[in-house]
Parts: sequence; C-alpha cells; structure tokens
Amino acid sequence: MKPQPIAYADASPEVKAVYDDIMQSRGLTDVNNFWKYLANDPKGLKRTWESVKEVMAPGALDPVVKEMVYLAVSVTNNCGYCIASHSAAAAKAGMTPEMFAELMAVVGMANETNRLVNGYRVPVDPQFA
Repeated sequence: MKPQPIAYADASPEVKAVYDDIMQSRGLTDVNNFWKYLANDPKGLKRTWESVKEVMAPGALDPVVKEMVYLAVSVTNNCGYCIASHSAAAAKAGMTPEMFAELMAVVGMANETNRLVNGYRVPVDPQFA
C-alpha cells in the first residue's frame, strides 16, 4: 500500500485544524506535501507540527541559523524533499549563496572527518571528554 496525500477538502476535522494552524502560522494558502502525507496519521501529524513549531520558533538561534542547521542535517541524511524545503526556508530567512557554499563546505568536511575518525577508531582526547 502506498500512502496518498490528504487534500484539505478530504481531511478530517482533526487534520483540518492542523492544516489551518500551519497555513495561518506560515502565511500559506495550502500546506506542503510533507504535511499532506503525514495526515494519513492525524495524531502523528499534530505531534510533528507541534514539535516543529516549538523547535523552529524564535530563540537563542536566529531563524536563518536554524534553517541552515536543518539543511545541513538534511544533506547529510540525503533527504531530497527536506533539502529543497529547507533551502527555500533558509533563503527566505536570509541565507545568501555565499552562506550556502560555506555551509556545504562545512557539511562535506564534517562528514569526511567523521568517517576518518570512525575508520581509525580515534579515541576522544581527555580535554574533550
């Protein structure tokens, strides 16, 4: 069975309430496909949206930093949808092409050195513990 997206018109009242909150919070006229697919599990949809709202809300980190961290993790996890979505969100929050290039350099370097450390089984230095 392949899950199908749940359109607003076909959504349960519980799902419509989450969709309405997403659209109002983000100034949208429709929700993204991510939410439409998650709507197959209304409780999971609500839980995920509440968590995203909490984690991505303004805080000690600037919105652009949060989106760039999300983008970096998405690149590392090879999530094409998340890369597209959070690249757009990061750009909207103020990420420049130069920032993106530096971010990709850091992501690439971190992945390379992480694999080297794992391969060589490098022990953690006492001053880092």
